[in-house]
Amino acid sequence: MSKFEINIDLSNVDFTSLETEDDFQTEAKKLLPQALIKLGETVGEKTWEELQKSLKAGGTKLNSSQSEKRKFIQETGRNYQRKASSRERQELEAYIIEQLRQHQQQ
Repeated sequence: MSKFEINIDLSNVDFTSLETEDDFQTEAKKLLPQALIKLGETVGEKTWEELQKSLKAGGTKLNSSQSEKRKFIQETGRNYQRKASSRERQELEAYIIEQLRQHQQQ
């Protein structure tokens, strides 16, 4: 089980063109920005849920609309994309390459 819990959209990938390691790396680099956003949004959604639980447990009145939640999640995704460390980027790129290889074998 990977630490990344995201679905990467591979529908636009031309798997017939993926032959060498460089091909896989190039494709992973193309997919990386959107994958970073998705990963950040996943983190944002979990964070939102935890904040809501802790506020509710603390007796604070919840005043959160779906649009506030969506805005928080989207902003967290964009921030994650901009501020991800090079190590996080490399790990996610390796995960994307793994997903490309698995999908190609199907």
